[in-house]
Amino acid sequence: MATEAPSQAPSEDLQSLSISDAKVQEPACSSNSSNQLSLEEKYQIVRSVGEECIQEDELRNLLDKKPEPVCYDGFEPSGRMHIAQGVMKAINVNKLTSAGCRVKIWIADWFAQLNNKMGGDLKKIETVGRYLIEIWKAVGMDLEGGKVEFLWSSKEINSRAGEYWPLVMDIARRNKLPRIIRCSQIMGRNEQDELTAAQILYPCMQCADIFFLKADICQLGMDQRKVNVLAREYCDDIKRKNKPIILSHHMLPGLQQGQEKMSKSDPSSSIFMEDDEAEVNLKIKKAYCPPLIVEANPCLEYIKYLIFPWFKEFTVERNADHGGNKTFTTFEELVSDYAAGELHPGDLKPALSKALNKILEPVRDHFKNDSNAKDLLKRVKAYRVTR
Repeated sequence: MATEAPSQAPSEDLQSLSISDAKVQEPACSSNSSNQLSLEEKYQIVRSVGEECIQEDELRNLLDKKPEPVCYDGFEPSGRMHIAQGVMKAINVNKLTSAGCRVKIWIADWFAQLNNKMGGDLKKIETVGRYLIEIWKAVGMDLEGGKVEFLWSSKEINSRAGEYWPLVMDIARRNKLPRIIRCSQIMGRNEQDELTAAQILYPCMQCADIFFLKADICQLGMDQRKVNVLAREYCDDIKRKNKPIILSHHMLPGLQQGQEKMSKSDPSSSIFMEDDEAEVNLKIKKAYCPPLIVEANPCLEYIKYLIFPWFKEFTVERNADHGGNKTFTTFEELVSDYAAGELHPGDLKPALSKALNKILEPVRDHFKNDSNAKDLLKRVKAYRVTR
């Protein structure tokens, strides 16, 4: 029997969760001076978030005409948080808010249940969602000024059901089943998987979320691209002029060779946000990082997408006979040295570990010293991750 969407609202703890008093460490990319930025500066900041943008002219026009565009991001509470979801999202959200955008982060608890995450147990899914928010607070997502909202899908949909479900039904009515099945990638599935009826409903709901949240920009990973394109196609069907702009960010690979993205169910592929210093060091030491090879090198990708945006530089400490200490101020400079053999994995890896540990230290401290966060982490670690 297909799982029905639950009718109950989130628990009291979930509904009362407040982010207004969050104490955050600000990463280097955060800014509060968006009013002083030119249109071109705002455009360059927002555009830098995406590996792909559909369409750039629409994005520029939006930033010119609307002072506070609404960016939609979302996540399934489905297990422990890795650095791609934690650090990279904090960097991207801070870029968007620094350029004047408002960010709505959709905590997709019902979607996680439809997709059978955490065994479909909504209480566990809620706990995971609360744990994830604690991490973003600790790592430095800029939550001051109310420009970032965390919205629980179950609560929001229940409160405006008369608006939401007719929209879902209209999207479902206008699309053939093969088109919806092609969107199964957004759930971590593929077209050959045996999907439940719930997983057929999922893409129609995620497409509806974009309009339900009145999003101007869909700021999600490249793996969510197909459903965002579906939303633009829906605009064509209903003759809507203003289409949501798609700003798809890069997907960080797993640590081992051939792993296209990090996996929560495979600890060897991921660095988790509360991993201790020794765990980070060991995982990076074992990571795939062949000498001279730049392409598909996960260590270089982490430096490009995490370290440089955070610190604006990358320092390698090494003996004088290996070239001595060197601080790289651009990724291009680092790649040039690496491809030429002037920078060896044996020197790069310890420097990467040191930089990652510096980013993660406030998160570790938060989960050691805050009793609520400590309890959430203990419960989440005890849960079995289900695909």
